[in-house]
Amino acid sequence: MAEEVQKTESQETAAQVEEVVVQTDHVQPAEKTAMPAVEKEAPVTLPETDEASNKETETPKSSSGDDAESEQKVPESGSFKEESTRVGDLPDNEKKALDELKQVVQEALNKHEFSAKTTPTPTPTPAPAATKEEEKKETEAVVAEEEKKPEQPSEPTKPEPEIAAQEEKETEVIEEKTAPEVAEAAEDDGAKTVEAIEETVVAVSSSVPQEQLPQSPEPKPEAKPAVTSENESKDTKTEPEMGPEEVYIWGIPLLADERSDVILLKFLRARDFKVKDAFTMLKNTIRWRKEFGIDDLIGQDLGDDLDKTVFMHGFDKEGHPVCYNVYGEFQNKELYQKTFSDEEKRQKFLRWRIQFLERSIRKLDFRPGGISTIVQVNDLKNSPGPAKWELRQATKQALQLLQDNYPEFVAKQVFINVPWWYLAVNRMISPFLTQRTRSKFVFAGPSKSAETLLRYIAAEQLPVKYGGLSKVGEFAATDAVTEITVKPAAKHTVEFPVTEECHLTWEVRVVGWEVSYGAEFVPSTEGSYTVIIQKAKKLASNAEQPVVCDSFKIVEPGKVVLTIDNPTSKKKKLLYRLKTKPSSGHQSFKDELCCA
Repeated sequence: MAEEVQKTESQETAAQVEEVVVQTDHVQPAEKTAMPAVEKEAPVTLPETDEASNKETETPKSSSGDDAESEQKVPESGSFKEESTRVGDLPDNEKKALDELKQVVQEALNKHEFSAKTTPTPTPTPAPAATKEEEKKETEAVVAEEEKKPEQPSEPTKPEPEIAAQEEKETEVIEEKTAPEVAEAAEDDGAKTVEAIEETVVAVSSSVPQEQLPQSPEPKPEAKPAVTSENESKDTKTEPEMGPEEVYIWGIPLLADERSDVILLKFLRARDFKVKDAFTMLKNTIRWRKEFGIDDLIGQDLGDDLDKTVFMHGFDKEGHPVCYNVYGEFQNKELYQKTFSDEEKRQKFLRWRIQFLERSIRKLDFRPGGISTIVQVNDLKNSPGPAKWELRQATKQALQLLQDNYPEFVAKQVFINVPWWYLAVNRMISPFLTQRTRSKFVFAGPSKSAETLLRYIAAEQLPVKYGGLSKVGEFAATDAVTEITVKPAAKHTVEFPVTEECHLTWEVRVVGWEVSYGAEFVPSTEGSYTVIIQKAKKLASNAEQPVVCDSFKIVEPGKVVLTIDNPTSKKKKLLYRLKTKPSSGHQSFKDELCCA
């Protein structure tokens, strides 16, 4: 008997488990298929992609030469105009989107949604074998105890139809008995009739199931004032109301001042002013920053091995700080292995790159109208190329993080010394980029790199290795540079008039050189002789000293004349600047003549 009961219970349990498993198998896929559908609706940019691909196919193909390639690829400087960060300059629809986003962010701050930890729903795991054996033993013990108890006779349970039939028969019998009694009582006494009727009604009503009786409405209890116990009042007093949480991003508190509007505009522009998508991106960025440990990362010392690969130097003509990414440095095998040889080293490089970017962003001006974006210059000269899998992996990871968590921080991407294979790759990925993104890209081959950079960066801010005059030395970044175009097959002269005794210093550079350069001092006094400072000599494009720095001590009034002879058929860009230092115990030439 016990074995049969145990088998029956185990079969019922197994059947229930099968039902649960079947239901779970049907429900879970429905939830999984529903979630990605919502996420995919956010970044819908198919119409932009189609337009972008059509525009890309209209551009003419470049020729095989570097000059032709770069000339077609380099757009004009007005190809992308950076949007205003002042709320008053925004169109009405963008102002409305900003206000809506601020409301959503405020609600999230009130509910502490940014600091709430999202725990994944645990997946049901099958019970271990030991647990099942214990349950089996417990079941056997319960069955054994039930067998030991003396069996008490119990009335056999009747099915529901039999119970209903029996109740109907009892009702009929009661009615048959009460009918003659009521008649006899009516002849004798009216009071007995009333009593008999009441008994009949009570007997009949008692045989009707309780569920079929109409229930009279219960009287509502009188409302009593809520009384809180001392413990409840103490608990209420000890739990202070939690105010809105404070969330900082790039050192700026959200919704604290107008700088927060500039940051929110970045997320809105990255999501085409779709408030819901922009808030989702902002929320994910804040959570990622906490998981990645950005605040602790900024102060860590990760070494200086990569200082030459990525560095900040100067500003462009609009005031944006310029970041240089030099991929050719990874041709150094020792540095490459030290940076990308395994996953741990690649993760360290990723953390170093994020740290560098975070420190650079903290120096930006997030006030409305301030400079809150960066110009990126990517030098592909001697780049390891697509064959280096480790470099591609690290670059891919870095780009993904920057794309997801650093919206609208790049004003322009300038690619210089671009090899042919990179242009081929760009043609393949260009149709998948939006017109807004492509308008920020500028490409230049090796022969046009310096000329392209000088369109966007002043010579005094551009490093010497990239065609400018910025270096550690006599001149500073505040010393302005004059730019002059030298016509083909022409000679150009530059004169520096001097009226006082001084020490004159100047820097000269011709982009691409292949010209002759000479310098002389011509005194203004009659009968004086011209002094040759630098005999005319031809300077090649690969000159060891791309910048010529000369000086001359002037003891009489006159002028310094620089001569640039361009024998080529191409225009040349001449860059120069000068500085004067007074000589010790000097006086003007006019005073000297008067004293004489």
